[in-house]
Amino acid sequence: MVQDIVDNVPRARHAVVLSADGIPRGSTDGLTDKDVRTISAAMAGMQSLSRATAHFAGPSQDRQWNQTIIEFAHGWVFLIGAGQGAYLAAAAEPDVDMQQISFRMHRLVARLGNNLTAPPRVNAGDAARYGEDAAALRDGEGGSGFALPELDEAIGTVRGARHALLLGAEGLPRGASAGIGRDMADTISAAMTGIHAYSRATAPFAGGLRDDEWRQTAIEFQHGWIFLIAAGDGAFLAASAEHDCDIEEFTTRLSDVVPKLVARQVPQGGRVGHA
Repeated sequence: MVQDIVDNVPRARHAVVLSADGIPRGSTDGLTDKDVRTISAAMAGMQSLSRATAHFAGPSQDRQWNQTIIEFAHGWVFLIGAGQGAYLAAAAEPDVDMQQISFRMHRLVARLGNNLTAPPRVNAGDAARYGEDAAALRDGEGGSGFALPELDEAIGTVRGARHALLLGAEGLPRGASAGIGRDMADTISAAMTGIHAYSRATAPFAGGLRDDEWRQTAIEFQHGWIFLIAAGDGAFLAASAEHDCDIEEFTTRLSDVVPKLVARQVPQGGRVGHA
């Protein structure tokens, strides 16, 4: 049944079913055991961190995760839920029909039904409590002290845009939009650095040879979106928006400000410094 995605969606490459704690449950042909273990571990780790940062996408009692999409220059990786404690990951070439592969993935999940239900062996409550604790931090509490006007401008021009945070190659916050306090910046930076690393680890699954071809990762929740966007020389932007935001416009705006941010962060000495 998993092979159905590759056989019936042009440009689809692979598919893997995994448990919440990273144990492979099945895969399509053409993947080595090592490939399957790598993608399973990366996706499980990403989900743990993603759920812990749901508050960054906006305040809501319903913080249900919907899907994660990773874009590379050479292809895509998609991840959706496949029952309690299970996930379905699929990889495709750059020109795949996004709607078609999404339809096939959700149809497969419906066909599999409860067969893949696998309560996680790890304590999922730890991630949930982490998210709740972080959510208790109020936006702008104490003032960020390192607001970047370029990020404020990008957010102010797109309805539904919420926050943006610039992280250096070492994962430390370099600046943020107004309304993000130091505590929130540190919390989100730590989680996003991990999500960034897990995203890059899936490059071979999408058909690439180099993880530096990663472009962005989008995480969709019921109440909003979280994005990670490459920002040159190992740095990246973390941003969030309401669910009805025009995400294409928002990510375009953020990409447009990257050259300005890079120039601002790299003065005469050529090394990235703190904002």
